Amino acid sequence: MAVDYTVIVVYLAGMLAMGWWGMRRAKSKSEFLVAGRRLGPAMYSGTMAAIVLGGASTIGGVGLGYQYGLSGAWMVFTIGLGLLALSVFFSARIARLKVYTVSEMLDLRYGGRAGVISGVVMWAYTLMLAVTSTIAYATIFDVLFDVNRTVAIVLGGAIVVAYSTLGGMWSITLTDMVQFVVKTIGVLLLLLPVAVVKAGGFAEMRAKLPASYFDPLGVGGETIFTYVLIYTFGMLIGQDIWQRVFTARSDRTARWGGTVAGTYCLAYALAGAVIGTAAKVLYPDLGSPDDAFATIVKDELPVGVRGLVLAAALAAVMSTSSGALIACATVANNDIWSRLRGLGKRSGEEHDEVAGNRAFILVMGLAVIGTAIALNDVVEALTVAYNLLVGGLLVPILGGLLWKRGTAEGALAAVAVGGLAVIGLMAGYGILANEPVYYGLLASLVAYVAVSLATRPTDEAVLAAWRERLAGRSPELASETVPAHQ
Repeated sequence: MAVDYTVIVVYLAGMLAMGWWGMRRAKSKSEFLVAGRRLGPAMYSGTMAAIVLGGASTIGGVGLGYQYGLSGAWMVFTIGLGLLALSVFFSARIARLKVYTVSEMLDLRYGGRAGVISGVVMWAYTLMLAVTSTIAYATIFDVLFDVNRTVAIVLGGAIVVAYSTLGGMWSITLTDMVQFVVKTIGVLLLLLPVAVVKAGGFAEMRAKLPASYFDPLGVGGETIFTYVLIYTFGMLIGQDIWQRVFTARSDRTARWGGTVAGTYCLAYALAGAVIGTAAKVLYPDLGSPDDAFATIVKDELPVGVRGLVLAAALAAVMSTSSGALIACATVANNDIWSRLRGLGKRSGEEHDEVAGNRAFILVMGLAVIGTAIALNDVVEALTVAYNLLVGGLLVPILGGLLWKRGTAEGALAAVAVGGLAVIGLMAGYGILANEPVYYGLLASLVAYVAVSLATRPTDEAVLAAWRERLAGRSPELASETVPAHQ
């Protein structure tokens, strides 16, 4: 294992070096939080693919393939569909807004009264996303170094917190680009073909497994529908995803770069399911489907290659974890703390805000590590986060983008009714049930439409300013204009 250890240690040292280099570039709030809004197509596509394909997509995607066969690809596939929908239909408008958070978008659209409530919901979602990603380090480091769960979480989490705190989005962008390359080589180019060959090829896999393993809908229609509702729509509104859209140097970059990343996700989804299916042939009696990835890597890959593929899994977890962490800190600082203290937006404070945002990343990072150590059921925690996000924020966000008649009162009603409905229904049906997000989303939609129609339309001056932002013509954006480069 010495060679494998060397590969992993070099990789982790490289992540910290990227963080140090990024610190030298992050001199303003824009540079620290959104990489100066100047990523070109190649870097934008790579980093967007890196953040959406995390430990759940890699270890979990292979596990679903082990459990259901090719239809296990649907979870990651719906993530790719969500990214494609975001890129094609919404990303250009989102990029032109030149904001830092989803709540700032809601304030612009509805007149400045939705920020704190929506910020709390988004903060809870990004926090739990970071926590569940951090817990995944335990699985990988256990395979690598045979360390206990707490040490693994602290080790992996500390590295992510370190490079994220040092350089903000620049560090995360650089590390994500490396992680994208490592992930592509490790999973798609190495593990996928080796797994298929070791399992005897597709003909042998078909002969040894039930026909349901090769049924595209084998996982079940209701499960696929729930994946679409949670993950596809979740991609449209998550702060962690929007914050990457804000890094694009142009709306064209956001649209086409995101389309490439979404297409890559579809290929990654199928690869994970095929690897899991091959693992079922090789190891039919594993204790847990989630053990499939680590088992096939440990037993079937040669020295050195094994280290690279484990580094790929680590890359997948780290990219999602760091993206969720900076999103969580950005929301906590800009949407909650600053508003509660009444700081507002003051000119000339950009350099000071870097230190403030850096401190928030550090504090949120420590909170994420502590919560990850204390938490056991990550599936339930992530389900709660996604249900609140989709049930509470999907309608007011998409409504604001698509329906002129939506009002601030309607948006606040949608957040409150949808969020409370989801919580109440989870208490009644169970956290992992499908009904809470179905009915919560419906309640949010009804509240948004009814209250919006019952209240005065949004002030025309607010809508005019909103349209100027969407068109990229607002004079407030001049201070953020920077030379475009990649």
